[in-house]
Amino acid sequence: MKLAPVLLGTAAVGVFVVGATAQNPGTVPADRTPSPKPAKQAKVTYAQDVAPLLNQKCVSCHRPGEVAPFSLVGYENAKKWSGMIKGTAEKRIMPPWKAVHGYGEFLDENRLTDDQINVLRQWHEQGAPRGNGKQEPKPPTFSSEWTLGKPDLIISPSKPFKLDAEGEDVYRNFVIKTDYKEPVWITGMDVRPGNKKVVHHVIAFLDKAGASHKLADANTDGQEGYVGTGGGVGILPSGSLGGWAPGVRARHTPEGTAFRLDPGTTVVMQVHYHKSGKPEEDQTKIGLYVTKEAPKKEIDLHWMFNFAVNIQPGDKEYKLSRTYVFKEDRTIYGVMPHMHLLGRSMKSWLEFPDGKIQPLVHVDDWDFNWQLNYAFKQPIKVPAGSKQIVEAIYDNSSDNPRNPNNPPKRVTWGEGTNDEMFLLITAFTREAAPAGK
Repeated sequence: MKLAPVLLGTAAVGVFVVGATAQNPGTVPADRTPSPKPAKQAKVTYAQDVAPLLNQKCVSCHRPGEVAPFSLVGYENAKKWSGMIKGTAEKRIMPPWKAVHGYGEFLDENRLTDDQINVLRQWHEQGAPRGNGKQEPKPPTFSSEWTLGKPDLIISPSKPFKLDAEGEDVYRNFVIKTDYKEPVWITGMDVRPGNKKVVHHVIAFLDKAGASHKLADANTDGQEGYVGTGGGVGILPSGSLGGWAPGVRARHTPEGTAFRLDPGTTVVMQVHYHKSGKPEEDQTKIGLYVTKEAPKKEIDLHWMFNFAVNIQPGDKEYKLSRTYVFKEDRTIYGVMPHMHLLGRSMKSWLEFPDGKIQPLVHVDDWDFNWQLNYAFKQPIKVPAGSKQIVEAIYDNSSDNPRNPNNPPKRVTWGEGTNDEMFLLITAFTREAAPAGK
């Protein structure tokens, strides 16, 4: 519940949207190679050139109490890290934005232009001068620890979860019962990791049948929740509110839309933990934003899986695809790709019945650490009979620096980090009004 991804966003429950022009899905080039260095400008200062840029692009995460490992608020912090800022900007590692520019059009596209990268490069090379401190813009203020303000409802485990110092990653499923007497309409979801050093990502599953309670009751390790088989949730979920990972931005759903949470539904909050080398505790929270009135349209998530993952050792370009044919008219708002450590790229597009092509998203340099939700600038109307196609490429060779196995091993589908996945989540509404309206 915590995640609000796909809408998901830090979730972002919500707001995806967009409209890219129709084009061949293979024609848009990647933009990972830095542009040639422009001519140097006379002088770059923190006060006039760099502070506005960092305030706009960086400090929402690089500030005290947030997920980034250091702060970029204020001149002294920025100067200390000027070399790293330059290097990560030039390589387009930061700010985190993995989608290829121009393949789909997204809200809040968090990438730097060539001119902005040049400003950061020159500022460092000129010794990171401050300029006139009186001209420095004030850093943005954040009125709440929650991106969307105080939630209407906060859910979490009743006590901190204790994590061992070393060993394999842990996928802990916390079972949270609800007692609503009538449907609740959720317009946003945010996640607050209790311990940012160990929380990798969060997914909020829904369980109408109550099967998760049986697994939690059978747990014998003395802590809340349970560990699913193979790192999974251990049940067949009845739905999901989405997920969160560092860099995912929380948003409200588009106007007139919301997620439906039926009476008696249990929320299974799955938290993926990385161990830090010492004992840790975590009590992650999910914040929900609700409305009492039924929306015009109910938001739902479509999960496109391909379970036939079978990557042989040494295969540098293992390809997998999936096609879904729309049986009804829908409107889609955004997408969230998901793979693990062997993933190299994932691309998705629409083929309309008249033959037109609509690009959705292309992540050409997949990174398991940055699993972002991409919300479209404008909703995309998808008529029945259209196809949504997803293609992914994996690298199971020794040349892949992220390969967890040395030498490489055969890798198949699984929810453990060293297993592999093929998944694209799409946020959508049906054209019919939601039940119970």
